[in-house]
Amino acid sequence: MIIQQQTQDLPTPTGLMRTTLYRPQQAGRFPAVIFYSEIFQQTAPIARTAALLAGHGFVVLVPEVFHELNPIGTVLAYDDAGKDKGNQDKWTKPLEAHDSDTQVLVDFVRQQAYCNGSVGAMGVCIGGHLAYRAALNPAIKAAFCLYATDIHSNTLPAKPGNQSFERMADIQGEIHFIWGRQDPHVPADGRLKIYQALLTSGINYQWTEVNAQHAFMRDEGERYDPALAMTMYQQAVALFQRVLWQ
Repeated sequence: MIIQQQTQDLPTPTGLMRTTLYRPQQAGRFPAVIFYSEIFQQTAPIARTAALLAGHGFVVLVPEVFHELNPIGTVLAYDDAGKDKGNQDKWTKPLEAHDSDTQVLVDFVRQQAYCNGSVGAMGVCIGGHLAYRAALNPAIKAAFCLYATDIHSNTLPAKPGNQSFERMADIQGEIHFIWGRQDPHVPADGRLKIYQALLTSGINYQWTEVNAQHAFMRDEGERYDPALAMTMYQQAVALFQRVLWQ
């Protein structure tokens, strides 16, 4: 599908959140996918992924995940300075603020004539965590979480009893976890901790581990694995087509 792109500044409880929308040009009502970026916000690789998803018949929303902590439109570079600033933002913004952002995105897209009301979530790195976190919202029917950081470690700020890991059983939709075995950010013991919790949680999940490093989806840099990335895109599209068109 040929797609179109626009920006929307959405008011949230913690300030304006710039969100870029990618959606099919053709008329119709399509499912929505909230796509959560890495700590660097909407870089060129993130934009290309969003466009790819939209071309398969989805309304894709890319919010600025740290909008409270940066000037609107901020994109951090893939360098040490960008990594340091992004990690500082990650450890500053409470998970409750991400929850309210997600609710704003759900409410917005459900009010649009081009959306059929079904909403999913997808993300990479911290965005994988945020897609998992979004799945705590009962409006999210499916989530595709790529090498989600910080779930196992409980290191992101949150109120007592509201860490993402301990709320796993609250997920109602279908959730897919994708991990790289050579990813130092989510080592084997961290993955095992999450997997063991899943076994007793009762939620609807799928689990995939691949021989890849962290950020293997990012089509810039030496860790990019194009063949694996294509496989993951196919799996994500299949999930959202199956679940969000119901």
